[in-house]
Amino acid sequence: MPRRTATASTWDALNQQIVACERCPRLRTYCAVIAAEKRAAFREWTYWGRPVPNFGDPQARLLIVGLAPAAHGANRTGRMFTGDRSGEWLYRALHKAGFANQPTSNDADDGLQLVDCAITAAAHCAPPDNKPTPGELANCQEWFAITFDLVPARVFLALGQIPWKAILAEARRRGWQEGKLPKFGHGAQAALAGDRHLVGSYHPSQQNTFTGRLTETMLDDVFRSVRQLLE
Repeated sequence: MPRRTATASTWDALNQQIVACERCPRLRTYCAVIAAEKRAAFREWTYWGRPVPNFGDPQARLLIVGLAPAAHGANRTGRMFTGDRSGEWLYRALHKAGFANQPTSNDADDGLQLVDCAITAAAHCAPPDNKPTPGELANCQEWFAITFDLVPARVFLALGQIPWKAILAEARRRGWQEGKLPKFGHGAQAALAGDRHLVGSYHPSQQNTFTGRLTETMLDDVFRSVRQLLE
């Protein structure tokens, strides 16, 4: 399958399409309601309330895939993993591993830049209970495929089981993976065709970090493995 050439214009064009998407009425309604009602701590904010675009370097060798925006995180700020505790964990680790210019991510104008790294999601709208339906995930698949077209990633990092499955489904569609599907796990790795690699990590959600299922050391170890695969 021929790749498109990732440029600032093609990356921006994709993001504009994502932001304008209206394919999932349930999610669009939910995001609008959350944006209007707000959380008390953010009552002075004007919520983004739309599909959240990709973020980062379109020429990246590392593509991180999350599940979906958080209702009061990226759905509020308009940037992936920005404004919530999951983002605090992720960007601290990215900065430590040399993939971000700063360890914090508070709003879309805070100066954060990713280095050789881009972030996308299996679903671009915040879903109720953090659970997009299979149909909603299917509606986002076109944006997922175009992201794969544009970003020349060599390592794909799945933050959770649903992103792991989404990456494998796209890899199979492209002929990058055959045979038995690799099982998800924290630190799991799978070789893909063309010297590409899939790496798994538990999602840095409060459910995982508050319970100790995911620690800072565990997340740092994943990015150490990513760096080794790239180098």
